[in-house]
Amino acid sequence: MKKIAFVFPGQGSQELGMLGEAAATRSSVLETFAKASAVLGYDLWELVQTGPEEQLNQTEFTQPALLTASIALWRLAREDGVLLPHVLAGHSLGEYSALVAAEVIDFDAAVKLVQKRGQYMQSSVPLGEGGMAAVLGLDDARVSAICIEISQAGGPDTVVQAANYNAPGQVVIAGKNEGLARAIEACKAAGAKRAMALSVSAPFHSVLMRPAAERMAAELAAVEFRAPTIDIIQNVNADFCSEPDKIRENLVQQMYSAVRWTETIQRMAISGVDRVVECGPGKVLTGLNKRIDKSLESMSIHSLASLAETLEALSQ
Repeated sequence: MKKIAFVFPGQGSQELGMLGEAAATRSSVLETFAKASAVLGYDLWELVQTGPEEQLNQTEFTQPALLTASIALWRLAREDGVLLPHVLAGHSLGEYSALVAAEVIDFDAAVKLVQKRGQYMQSSVPLGEGGMAAVLGLDDARVSAICIEISQAGGPDTVVQAANYNAPGQVVIAGKNEGLARAIEACKAAGAKRAMALSVSAPFHSVLMRPAAERMAAELAAVEFRAPTIDIIQNVNADFCSEPDKIRENLVQQMYSAVRWTETIQRMAISGVDRVVECGPGKVLTGLNKRIDKSLESMSIHSLASLAETLEALSQ
């Protein structure tokens, strides 16, 4: 029997109009968004469908939107007979979707948590003072070493670190603007194929997010966490965790630590997973997963058509 994992995407997978086609024929999509809207205090479906796009791309709105879209697709998959997977994981924000799917936290609570998470992350660093950059074609360890060298050699304005180990040779770094600029040039000089700033509003998954993490710790402490009903791998250590208090602790640490996605997918393969289904808008993780381990069968659920294709593939 094939061993299946479901993974959930993070920020960057959002798109104006996402799930519009699915909502036209499947009432549970609108029901999921209506529930989120009641928690948030604004019409999330209206924002997702009509924008403005600039608002949707602000992290405090992006995070609830992606969580809700991912869970809506998860519910469609379950309605259509997709069996429960053996393993779950999510990339950054997507970890909250995985926790909802594993019944660790309730959907309502998760929506409120990620709204707060976005607000706290954005307010930790003044707009325009920090950001992120993608480095392609350079050894992960070399990128990390460059960031450490630059951070240690300069002052507070040169803080920079590896933030996302997305796939072999694809690392995202985060930090203050000066540190980022130096790291980009150093990575290019070291032989990176590309090193470029990303259009994001804050240096996520860096030490600069510690103030946000401290505030989130209080929010997380007020929410009931249960043992997962499906095995879950967390970002901070790329390992399984079943203890509710430890899961909560890892979510706090996740905010200022690197997302170890390459190791997460490798850990799945070691555990016997041979099929990985991305559940959520876009196909970003599907592309990364194919680069990480070509032996894994990768597929995605981001629309009704892709759901039907995945159902067909999983039945074989």
